[in-house]
Amino acid sequence: QVQLQESGGGLVQAGDSLRLSCTASGRTFSAYTMGWFRQAPGKEREFVSAINLSGDRTVYAESVKGRFTISRDNAKNTVYLQMNTLKPEDTAIYYCAARHFPRATMVPSDYQYWGQGTQVTVSS
Repeated sequence: QVQLQESGGGLVQAGDSLRLSCTASGRTFSAYTMGWFRQAPGKEREFVSAINLSGDRTVYAESVKGRFTISRDNAKNTVYLQMNTLKPEDTAIYYCAARHFPRATMVPSDYQYWGQGTQVTVSS
């Protein structure tokens, strides 16, 4: 079992930045591919970004490419999502997820463990 806890959400203005953190407890963090997903009101959960076990491979949704950066610190059991140039359409609950396989995927059902989510609201 892996327990995930997100933090760092908040209310910001368009153009601002936020950094989300997700800290894991339980099994060996470095054995898990980590992903970030988001869900806006009335919409399905969508992929944002993912990072492989060692952190040297990342993947992004087209909507955030060039603005968001995912990283991980295996010594701290933490994955980060640096979000720059935020837009109102980035408003959503952001979820951290873990997958006990080496390959990062964009499919929510591929991830076995999920955090409770953190709200990000971007005002125009």
